[in-house]
Amino acid sequence: MITFISVLKYEQAKVNAALEKELSAMPAPLRDIVGHVLLAGGKRLRPLMTLASARLFGAEGPQLYDLAVIPEMIHVATLLHDDVLDGAESRRGRVSAHVLFDVPRAILAGDALLAAASHKTASFGVPSLLTCVSEAVLMTASGETHEIALQRSMSHSLGEYLDVIAGKTGWLLRGSCRLGALYAGASEKDVEAISEYGLNLGIAFQMVDDALDFADEAETGKPTAGDLEEGKFTPPIMKYLDFLPRCDRAGFCEKFRSGGFTPEDRTRIASDIRRLGFDAESRSMADEYLDKAERCLEGLPARFEQKLFREALQFVRNRKS
Repeated sequence: MITFISVLKYEQAKVNAALEKELSAMPAPLRDIVGHVLLAGGKRLRPLMTLASARLFGAEGPQLYDLAVIPEMIHVATLLHDDVLDGAESRRGRVSAHVLFDVPRAILAGDALLAAASHKTASFGVPSLLTCVSEAVLMTASGETHEIALQRSMSHSLGEYLDVIAGKTGWLLRGSCRLGALYAGASEKDVEAISEYGLNLGIAFQMVDDALDFADEAETGKPTAGDLEEGKFTPPIMKYLDFLPRCDRAGFCEKFRSGGFTPEDRTRIASDIRRLGFDAESRSMADEYLDKAERCLEGLPARFEQKLFREALQFVRNRKS
């Protein structure tokens, strides 16, 4: 039986081969550091969204993989930059690039990947593709900037949180879907529908990711309660703060604002969040956006890719890592 997961795994090999080709075309001084992150694995969800969107609207051929690597190159560039900004020591079980090499080279490697993604897009000779990619990069940077501005703040609303995650995650998934549709020559109405699907899928993806931040590291491979350490005021933390007795809130807020949580604090708080079900409640918030995404698919071509897009919603909803 062909499922979303089986297609994702099948396409990963071809996407990885296309990424290796892009890496080999980069200037030699960049290859080690870019390759350290670019070829480190990952779900390759964004390339699959581009492939599925292009095929949904009738495009075929091996050149689709050249198109599909563009959003992944952008995504990896943001990972290189994010790890520097967050001071992350590891990424996907490997030492972070800025630790293994150094901070200046990690930043420049991210810049180089963004330039390479733009160059690759321009090579197709379709102005709308370049507009799509530029817009995705701009909005992703805007979301990341907004998040930094709110770091260690506990006064912003759920609405501002949604603005942040729409920028930092939603717009690149939106761009991944839009890229394939534009390349295939879909109608304006269909381009907008699949773009809106991608945006809502991305918002839901990040909401689930923020809930998973409080899962056990043994399950996710990521440090537990990293958002507490980094001062990101996400829904699980919002819910936990509301739960705390008034006498405990001041101490919690002081540690959040100063970055004073110990590893033991983070382990205890994450355990409490799981026990109280605040991570599950936060995951359920994603359902609204997954439902919006599903409605965007109504009226689009009844091809196999329509099934993939619907299964992608369940993939995000049920993520464990």
